[in-house]
Amino acid sequence: MAPSATGPASQAGEPQSFLPPPTTYPPREAHFERFIDTQPDGYEKAVSRGPGRTAIVIDNGSSFTRAGWSFEDSPRLNLVPIYSKYRDRKLGKTYSFVGQDVYADTTARGHMRNAFEAGSGIVSNWDVMESVLDYVFIKLGVDGQNGGVDVPIVMTEALANLPYSRKSMTEILFECYSAPSVAYGIDALFSYDYNKGKTGLVVSSSHSSTHLIPVLNSKALLTQATRVNWGGSQSAEYLLKLIRLKYPTFPGKLNSSQMEHMVRDHCYLSEDYDQELSKYLDWTGLEDRDHIIQYPFTEEVIVQKSEEELARVAEKRKESGRRLQEQAAKMRLDKLVRKESELEYWRDLQRRISEAPTKKEIKRLLDEDEIKDEAALERMVKELDKSIRKARTKDVGGPEVEEEVEAPDYSLIDIPDEELAGDEAKLKQKRVQKLMKANNEARARAKAEKEREKARIAEEQRVDDERRETNLEGWLQDRRNARADLITKMKERDRLNADLGNRKSLASQIRMKNIANLASDTPTKKRRRGGDDDNFGANDDDWGVYRQIATGDGGSDDEEEEDLGAGLKTLEADLLKYDPEFTDQHTLDAQTDWTKSLVHAFLRGPRPFDPKSQAEAHQLHLNVERIRVPEVIFQPSIAGLDQAGIVEIAADILTHRLSGVGHQGDFLKDIFLTGGASLFRNFDQRLREGLRAQLPADSELVIRRARDPVLDAWKGAAKWAGGSAWRQVAVTKEEYMEKGAEYMKEHDLGNAYS
Repeated sequence: MAPSATGPASQAGEPQSFLPPPTTYPPREAHFERFIDTQPDGYEKAVSRGPGRTAIVIDNGSSFTRAGWSFEDSPRLNLVPIYSKYRDRKLGKTYSFVGQDVYADTTARGHMRNAFEAGSGIVSNWDVMESVLDYVFIKLGVDGQNGGVDVPIVMTEALANLPYSRKSMTEILFECYSAPSVAYGIDALFSYDYNKGKTGLVVSSSHSSTHLIPVLNSKALLTQATRVNWGGSQSAEYLLKLIRLKYPTFPGKLNSSQMEHMVRDHCYLSEDYDQELSKYLDWTGLEDRDHIIQYPFTEEVIVQKSEEELARVAEKRKESGRRLQEQAAKMRLDKLVRKESELEYWRDLQRRISEAPTKKEIKRLLDEDEIKDEAALERMVKELDKSIRKARTKDVGGPEVEEEVEAPDYSLIDIPDEELAGDEAKLKQKRVQKLMKANNEARARAKAEKEREKARIAEEQRVDDERRETNLEGWLQDRRNARADLITKMKERDRLNADLGNRKSLASQIRMKNIANLASDTPTKKRRRGGDDDNFGANDDDWGVYRQIATGDGGSDDEEEEDLGAGLKTLEADLLKYDPEFTDQHTLDAQTDWTKSLVHAFLRGPRPFDPKSQAEAHQLHLNVERIRVPEVIFQPSIAGLDQAGIVEIAADILTHRLSGVGHQGDFLKDIFLTGGASLFRNFDQRLREGLRAQLPADSELVIRRARDPVLDAWKGAAKWAGGSAWRQVAVTKEEYMEKGAEYMKEHDLGNAYS
C-alpha cells in the first residue's frame, strides 16, 4: 500500500523532475470464471451418515450465497444471488442463468436481477431466490424422493429479519423442496460463536450494512443492537458517484462491480483522516499515493519509418524540389523572352506611328492591335520595360531597377468641363486625376492620423510615467484592478465557450433559437405561447449549421483572446517590475501551471497530462478517494448519512445502554470484528483509538478480528449444525403444517420473535 501521508511533514513543492514509469492497475469486475459441475459425493456421504445427522448449510448473504455440508470445513458453492432469463426467438429456446453463469452470456447480462433489495439484506425477489436455491440443491447433488430435499437445512439471515421475509422463505423450503426441518440464525453471531466468543461486542460490517450486537454469556442482547446503513455496496456506489463527479466525460464504462473491486483493492482507513487528507495531494510521495486505473483503449497507430527510409524520402523531396526549381526557372526565362519580343514589337509600333503621315494612318495602326490611343501604348511600353528589368534582376542578375517616382499631375482638375467638352480623352484623364488626388489626400490623412495616434500614445505614456513617479501606490492599484478585470473577462469567456459547447446549456439553446430564426423563411421576433413549432436542432444533423457558424466566426474569438492575453502580459510585466509583493508565482501562467495546480494533482497525479494520448484519457486516478470512501463508516456525514459513526454507537452501547447488564470490563475485553468490510487496513486500530477516547483511562480494551471475516459465518453455522443444539430449535415440517409458516423457535444465535 502507499505510505501514509501522516508521516514526516513534507512541503507541497513542485513535482520531481524524474519520476519512474507509472504503475497502472486494470479495472476488475465480476465475470464468468468456470462451469461448476454437480457434486453428488457430498449427498452420498450425508445419506450414509443417516437421517438427521447432517444438514445443508446456506449462508444467504446479499453479496454471495455460500452453501455446503455441515460435516465439511468450507462451503462447496460460492455464487452471487442473481438470476437471468430470456427467450431466443430465432432458436425458439428459453435460457436461464444463475450466479456467475449470468456473466457468460452478453444477452443474459441485460436481463440480470438480484434476489435482495438494493442496499439491504432482505430478500425481495422470490422468483430469483427460488432459482438460486434450485441451483444450490442441483449442484450439491441432492436427489431426494420425488425431487425434494430430504436433508435438514440451516440458513443464515439478517439481524431483525422481517417476519414476512422469514415466512416466505419457510414456505418455499417446506412447500417447494419438502425439507424435513429448517433452522435460522444470524450470520454475525455464527461467526462470533465459531471464534469462541462468549461475552463481548460484535461489530459486523458486511455488504449491505453494519451491525453492532452486544453478547452476554453467548446470548445476544438484540434489544441493544444497532444498525448503520452503510456497507460494501454503499461504499461502491459512493465511489462511483465520486468518480463520475471527478471525470464527468470519462470515455470508459463505469459500473458498481468495478467500484466494489476498487474499494477492496485500493482503499484503506487512514490512521488520522483529517491530517492525512490535508497532505494527501502534496507532490512529495504523490506517485505512491496516487493509484492509476487503466481502462481499455485503442491508440492511434503511427507507422515509424527507419532512418534509411527517411533519408530516401528526404532525397526524393530534394530532387523533386530541384526539378521544380529548374522548370520554374525555364518557364521564367521563356516568359522573359516572350516579354522582350513583345516589347520590341510595341516599340516598332511606336516607331511606325511616329513615321505615319496622317492621323488616319495612326488610328488604323492602333485599331489593328486594339489599342485606344498613343497614351495607352506608352503605358504598356513602360510597364513591360519595367517588368523585364525586374525579371532580369531576379533571374539573370542584371542591375537593380530604380523605380522612378513621377510627380502627380493635377493640371486638368481646375479646367472647367465646358472647355474640355470636345476632347473625350482629356475629360477621362480629368476624372482619373480627381481620383488620384482624393486617394493621395486620404493616404495623407491616414498618415497624419497615425502620427497623432502615436503622439497620443506617447503623451499617455508620459502621463502614466509621471503618475507612477508621483503616486506609485495608486498606479499599482490601478494595474492590479485592471489585471483582475482582465482575468474575470477571460474566465467569463471560457465559461461561455464551455456553455456553447454543451447542447443542453441555456446559452447554447438561445444561440440555436437565433440560428433557427435567421434560417427561417419567415423569421419572427416573438412567438405566441403554445404556438412554438420550431424543432430546429432536434436532430443531430441540424447541429452541422451550428458547427459551421462557430468555425466561421472563430477568428474574432482568437483575436479577442490574443488581445486579452497581450494586455495581461503587459500589466503583469509592470507589476513584476515595480510591485515588490508581486512575484512570478502570482502571474496567471504560474497559477495555471500544472506543477502548481492542486486540481491537476487531484485529477491527473504528479505527471503531465497529454490530452492527445488515448491511454491517459482512459485513466482513473484514485488518491483522496482511497481514504474518503472507507472513512464514511466512522464519519457518515461525509456521504450525507444522518447517523452516528460506529465509534459513537459502540461507546453509547458500552457506557450507557449496558449499564447494569453484566460487567462492562467483560464487554471491553472482547470487541469482535467480522464481515468483509472490516478487512480495511487500520479498521481495528481506528476503532481502538476512537473507543479509548470515550472510555476511562484505565479500561482494558481488546479488539480482535475473525480468523476469516468472510467465511466464518458459514463455518460457524456448519459447526452449530454439527452439534445437537440445532435439532432442538429447528422447525420440522410437521410443526410447520400444524402451527403455520410464522412459527419459529428462539435460540441464542438467532433472531427473537417479533
